Amino acid sequence: MTLTDLRPLARPELLGLLGRTPLARITAGLPQPHPGFWAKLEGLGAGGMKARAAVSMLLGARERGELHPGAPVVESTSGTLGIGLAFAGQALGHPVVLVGDSELEPSMRQLLHMYGVRLDIVERPAARGGWQAARLARLRELLAVLPGAYWPDQYNNPDNTTGYASLAAELAVQLDQLDILVCSVGTGGHSAGLVAPLRAHWPRLRLVGVDATGSTIFGQPARPRLMRGLGSSIHPRNVAYDAFDEVHWIGPAEAVDSCRRLARSSFVTGGWSTGAVARVAAWAARVHPGAVVATVFPDGPHRYLGTVYDDAFTTAHGIDPADAATRPVEIPHPRAAEATGWARCTRVTDPLAHTTLAHTSRNDTPRSDTSRNDTP
Repeated sequence: MTLTDLRPLARPELLGLLGRTPLARITAGLPQPHPGFWAKLEGLGAGGMKARAAVSMLLGARERGELHPGAPVVESTSGTLGIGLAFAGQALGHPVVLVGDSELEPSMRQLLHMYGVRLDIVERPAARGGWQAARLARLRELLAVLPGAYWPDQYNNPDNTTGYASLAAELAVQLDQLDILVCSVGTGGHSAGLVAPLRAHWPRLRLVGVDATGSTIFGQPARPRLMRGLGSSIHPRNVAYDAFDEVHWIGPAEAVDSCRRLARSSFVTGGWSTGAVARVAAWAARVHPGAVVATVFPDGPHRYLGTVYDDAFTTAHGIDPADAATRPVEIPHPRAAEATGWARCTRVTDPLAHTTLAHTSRNDTPRSDTSRNDTP
């Protein structure tokens, strides 16, 4: 296999397009009224949110001598990081080979091909670990036949986390105060990369994680997942478990309902991750009156026109936005009950360490907060 014909010329001027995304005030009912929260619109940045991480991982590898000039970059992706790596590959002059799976949307495949990416598709999920495990198995096969190829390993690469320092710096400038930060969790990179520098500005900042039902990141059993972009069938070591104050699991109905409400009432919207964090951010703003709440919308809606915004798709998959939960079910521990819809837990667990990290005693209750019960 040769990638000579795919090797791009470095375009370092593209790096000037990275970041500096706008911050929007969201007041749309999701589904109930709330005081509003701030959303960082990463979908309006070149390469999307994960371009920050992609550039950071490639630059870090080059500095350590792990990635040589013009060498190929190989990674597994459900799509979003793929766009970021396509951006980083063009900017830094590296051909990009991505391993996706047969559930990758046709629009995303077209985008990746358009950006010059070589796409390798696996057709069957692994018996253990699902699509992620199948993609990683194929990735290792490619590494064996691509001389000098570099695998960023987004799930366990600290440079993934440090890539979001610029996002944290932008939020610190754009906001005068921040009490609650709501982050979707997939690789764990952006939540870990944001919380440390932002707590340097606001030590009482609470971090709320948003996971997908069927994801095993926070100790739930791994199940087949319809939503892409958040959740995992493996345990990424970039997840900063001890930084979270609570975690919410969101199902497809809640994400779809939120995305469509955002589109109708706020114009800015996105995909599964955006719908999930918007739901939780609106809830946090409602139950913590007076608190300043912010979240990150990782991308825009275009990738999801045939899924989240397609009635035929949602009907075929048994998703009825009218059935979406309006508040979370409380569970005492991640292993106490399986979350099949919106659920919340204030005890955060690293499933590999088998250590429970309770945050209910943290002295960081947001201003004007008198109760953690969901009382609209």
